Amino acid sequence: MTKKIIIAIDGFSSTGKSTIAKQLAKELGYIYVDTGAMYRAVTLYAMQQNYISENHFNLQDLIADLHNISLSFTFNENLGFAEMFLNGTNVEKEIRTIEVSKLVSKVAAISEVRKKLVSEQQEMGKNKGIVMDGRDIGTVVFPNAELKLFMTASADKRATRRYKELLDRGDNVKYEEILRNVQERDRIDSTRKDSPLIKAKDAIEFDNSDMGLKEQFERIMSLVNARI
Repeated sequence: MTKKIIIAIDGFSSTGKSTIAKQLAKELGYIYVDTGAMYRAVTLYAMQQNYISENHFNLQDLIADLHNISLSFTFNENLGFAEMFLNGTNVEKEIRTIEVSKLVSKVAAISEVRKKLVSEQQEMGKNKGIVMDGRDIGTVVFPNAELKLFMTASADKRATRRYKELLDRGDNVKYEEILRNVQERDRIDSTRKDSPLIKAKDAIEFDNSDMGLKEQFERIMSLVNARI
């Protein structure tokens, strides 16, 4: 019987972490967990409760209310992946907006939020057979993961991908706004005090600025097979 492993995928925003993670999970029959969706859901909750906007952030009110936030994933057979539920409500579409993107790094920088979500993420992976992507999976959540990947690409390439993704969804966005958001998230994620975005010493770096999805998947699957 093939042994099950933990695959930790970290990296900057819009580097295709979720895309490759979903592909790997489907190929291997593993559970896929999008930790970014969890932070986005907490951000959406904070926005709904008026704890945060572009102009203010009631940090202590959000921290005091964290116990009222219940997050879960429910697999959607039609889509082929698990969708994010916030307190029993499907919020998969709402958490992908540019409004949430602008604020999620600020929420993700809060130690109390990270502690709550990291604990939940570690519980999800206790039986292995999981692919998890985020910012601190290989460094904090699963430091002993059998395979760690660190995804990167130029800010311009990442902004272009995100811009096309939002346009295809029908959102009214400007490329310059997306690029600024990508650069600002990079700055916040890399400089926050609690679990900053850094490459784990034993992670394999993948710059996919000029790499197609097929080539990327094949190269990463060969790494997975070597560890299984």
